[in-house]
Amino acid sequence: MPSRLPEPSADERAHSDRLLQLLREQIVSHGPMPFSQYMERCLYAPGLGYYSAGRTKFGAAGDFVTAPELGELFAGCVVNAVQPVLAMLGDEADFLELGGGSGAFAEAALKALAAGGTLPRQYLILEPSADLRERQRERLLAHLPAELNARVQWLDRPPEQDWRGVLFANEVIDALPATRFAMRQGEVYEEYVVLDGEGRLMRVDRPADALVAAAVRHIERDLGVEFVDGYRSEVLPQLPYWIQAIASSLVAGLMLFVDYGYVRREYYLPERDDGTLMAHYRHHAHDDPLYLPGMNDLTASVDFTALAEAGNSAGFGVAGYLPQAQFLIGAGLQDVFEREHAAIADEHGRYRLAQQAKRLMLPEQMGERFQAMLLARGLDALPLPAELLAADQGGRL
Repeated sequence: MPSRLPEPSADERAHSDRLLQLLREQIVSHGPMPFSQYMERCLYAPGLGYYSAGRTKFGAAGDFVTAPELGELFAGCVVNAVQPVLAMLGDEADFLELGGGSGAFAEAALKALAAGGTLPRQYLILEPSADLRERQRERLLAHLPAELNARVQWLDRPPEQDWRGVLFANEVIDALPATRFAMRQGEVYEEYVVLDGEGRLMRVDRPADALVAAAVRHIERDLGVEFVDGYRSEVLPQLPYWIQAIASSLVAGLMLFVDYGYVRREYYLPERDDGTLMAHYRHHAHDDPLYLPGMNDLTASVDFTALAEAGNSAGFGVAGYLPQAQFLIGAGLQDVFEREHAAIADEHGRYRLAQQAKRLMLPEQMGERFQAMLLARGLDALPLPAELLAADQGGRL
């Protein structure tokens, strides 16, 4: 264990051991496990994975804090940005949130949508975790009036019928199972998880299959460079298929993705030669994804150039790309802040609001590390705030 991490409880160790036993059985039965499959099991194995088990994940009591957990500023700005699209699409517009987390975003967004007079026909939450779904349901029932709760519906899979509206995903793509690749003598290898002689997990490299090798070669061609021997990083060869799966039925509207990541030429810098994979345990980031499986959030940064390519291949155009700080400013952060500030009576509450804004905006916090990408399809016009369009940095893609 990395020595600086908090000591896990007996229950945490027991939970992790159950997942570890499952992983061992699958490796013994089927052979070396691609790292992407290992990551998928650690995050989503029914009843055992990080997102599918019952432990608190978000906020001070969990392992990390997302923008919606900080307060209502973030959701207010997102609503400001997408309200014109919902208004243009009218009564048939829906709002789909991928991965609802604790329900904090849905709560704040529904309040802001109601205040702005652009409530969607349905507020849909695509949430694969039964545990998180129940937490979201309890939170919304406790904090929203019945007429808002009546619009909320949970989905097990993306909508199959054509729909119009807005799809929103905050810190979703970073949790897609990442393929780890490495270069050896000019050839592409893929990282696998195996068992050592004592039954412990370890990582090894094996020759990559055609899909992974093609994805890596595409990056090299796009960058105009070849990765040197020993270079190791991540790629999401499944990203175009994933976008197609979640968005093929969105015939008219906007997708908004907010996540931490880089444009491709910054993602695959020569000095970033061990990729971006990180594990998060009780607000501590570390680099050992094999430690305490099932109890850590495993993530990799997003290649936003790859996201733009995937969107294009699914029939969407990039409507905007910019750092989170610029997105929030362009989406009316100052107005949202002033409105929230005026509604707070005590100085401590106003201090917390100011700290929330700093965390969202400062470059060393979320302001530059997180990026926002808007993808549009089927709209006669692009009714986004002028300030947001003016701050677009899509040329960097």
